[in-house]
Amino acid sequence: MEFSHPLARAADVWPLETCDGPKQKVLVIVTTLVLDAESEGYKPKLVGRLSAAAREFLEESKDATSFTIINRLREWNAHRS
Repeated sequence: MEFSHPLARAADVWPLETCDGPKQKVLVIVTTLVLDAESEGYKPKLVGRLSAAAREFLEESKDATSFTIINRLREWNAHRS
C-alpha cells in the first residue's frame, strides 16, 4: 500500500535502526507546506489534514509504525535564520 495525498509531494517508508531494539519503519512525507508554527505562512488546518491522512495510513497499512512530515530539501535554506 502506498501513501498518496494532494498535499504530499512524495512519501516513502524508511527503515529506522534504533540503538536498543528492533528496526522500526517510518513513513516520511515530503510536502511544500510551511511546517513552522511560528511562521506567517503556517496553515494548521492543512497540516492537520495531512497528519490525519498519515495516521489513517498507519492504521490501515501496518507498513510503518510512525510518520514524519518534512519539507523539500531545497526549501531548507529559505527557512534558515
